[in-house]
Amino acid sequence: MKEIKTDITVIGGGPAGLAAAVEAKKQGAGKVLIIERDFELGGVLQQCIHDGFGLHRFGRRMSGSEYAQIFIDEVNELGIDVVTDTMVLEVTPEKELYACNSTDGMMHISSGAIILAMGCRERTAGQILLLGGRPSGVMTAGSVQRYINMEGYLPGKKAVILGSGDIGLIMARRMTLEGIEVEGVYEVMPNPGGLTRNIVQCLEDFDIPLHLSTTVAHVHGNSVLEGVTVAKIDENRKVLHETERFIPCDLLVLAVGLIPENELSKGAGIALDPKTKGPVVDQNFMTSVPGIFAAGNVSAVFDLVDYVSMSGEIAARGAVRYVNGTLPSGEGKDVKIAGNVNFVIPQKVIDDPEGGNMFFMRVKHPDGRSKISAAGGEIAGKSVHQRVAPPEMLACEVRGIQDAELEISVGAVG
Repeated sequence: MKEIKTDITVIGGGPAGLAAAVEAKKQGAGKVLIIERDFELGGVLQQCIHDGFGLHRFGRRMSGSEYAQIFIDEVNELGIDVVTDTMVLEVTPEKELYACNSTDGMMHISSGAIILAMGCRERTAGQILLLGGRPSGVMTAGSVQRYINMEGYLPGKKAVILGSGDIGLIMARRMTLEGIEVEGVYEVMPNPGGLTRNIVQCLEDFDIPLHLSTTVAHVHGNSVLEGVTVAKIDENRKVLHETERFIPCDLLVLAVGLIPENELSKGAGIALDPKTKGPVVDQNFMTSVPGIFAAGNVSAVFDLVDYVSMSGEIAARGAVRYVNGTLPSGEGKDVKIAGNVNFVIPQKVIDDPEGGNMFFMRVKHPDGRSKISAAGGEIAGKSVHQRVAPPEMLACEVRGIQDAELEISVGAVG
């Protein structure tokens, strides 16, 4: 077994992992190692050829691959070690990793600190209990995106999209541009699941209908998808059979939500938040296991890659301080939430004047003009938003946290 020692090991070479590794090196970390299971760095950004990335961070529109390349270039310039096509099998509470690839075989990696940046995964047909068979032609939106944008394949001729997540909305436009007929987008909830800008640019601009409170009631076909039955649902999510309608199609695209990728986190004994499905972290993005940090979509599913990168950098600064012995210890106190807040990340704060002070949250329900407030701290910068909605994550900087006591709320203002 190959033995490796690092100061900081980053698991995942997507936007969170890349930003974390670069920031750790800039903060003076010695040996920084990125472990990526794909053949190259970039994560899901490799297949995101649409623009809209980097508006917050770089002030310009770029594709996902362009955004990733900026960080990949920095990784190379800073001499950060990278191993690709490598699978991490286990992470221990003692900050040891076991990984393998076809070149090095089994590897045992001892680290001063670990940053988890494995991203998230899509919910599948089995997880949402679709009725019917399992014919070919039922795919997640991310799979369709990879087939079209990276492999050069068109997976169907007529598509129905279940769910209004952002990847599904973006693929509605992409498939239309490639000549695939998109019959419609069907969303079980009464409100859309994706960003407003994607609904406008990807559906409305292409005359693709969005059907709310509607679901796919049945999948038809044995070996090959022949069509789907859609139907309206009531307030208890029960199918209204009198509204059923059959749609012939050869492609059903699932955009029904994302889940943080946390099998390694569970194996390491890290406490998870039942709402975010990711690790509970403090303001330095350190998990319940000292020395193990989490960043990006592994901690909570973000909507903007700019926020993903920011969380990676916060985690990196915390990891470097941990390795140097300057990071305060302690379990921390829970961040309380009130008003229209569904969840907040970080979920805990510790007494640390030098710690991170960025907080990210999602609201429970759409609302008009709303204000973010912080009891036990002071909101720095923008606190009033003209509109809030669950798909759009809010971010705020909180300064002067008093005795690690904090309550964050979002409420409507006149």
